[in-house]
Amino acid sequence: MRRVVTIALVVAALGASGVGAYQLAPAEKSVHWREIAWPFPRDGWPAGRAFRCDGTCAGAELYVRAKLGFCNCDRGVADDDEVDRVADLDLISPRFAATASGKEVYIGDLRGRARHYDLDMPDGVRHAAIGIAVSRRCDLLVAVTQGRGETMAVQHATLAFLGTQEMKRWMVAVLDGR
Repeated sequence: MRRVVTIALVVAALGASGVGAYQLAPAEKSVHWREIAWPFPRDGWPAGRAFRCDGTCAGAELYVRAKLGFCNCDRGVADDDEVDRVADLDLISPRFAATASGKEVYIGDLRGRARHYDLDMPDGVRHAAIGIAVSRRCDLLVAVTQGRGETMAVQHATLAFLGTQEMKRWMVAVLDGR
């Protein structure tokens, strides 16, 4: 009888600690991108789509657009200089500096590079940014995310969002000229 009571107490204690651990575990960090108006004036390229991240991205903003016929048809996005040149960072601030070499990225069937930057904003605040340029044949899709959040977390959230079915469908459509 004593053994049964001991086993029952151990099971109850383990069950209670499991429930407590579950209740005290941090909630999964949420990321939600909502579409906002394209904030930039017209230039030589069509306007794209803009999004603001609510949640762990701390209000980061993402700007995405196609630049049809603007890529080296043979090499695609070959190096960091090309990301610097095409990623639309200058629309946000003319004062930007790369903080490291870029890395190769894939978004669906599109291949290119992503690179981290520091932006000196007009109001004197410094923002982190991620410039992304990916290509298909002779066409580019460029994206830049900027904000005050931690750069790697924002990059991860950006690439995950760009990899969603909805965004991949839109990217294919815009690269096909639809």
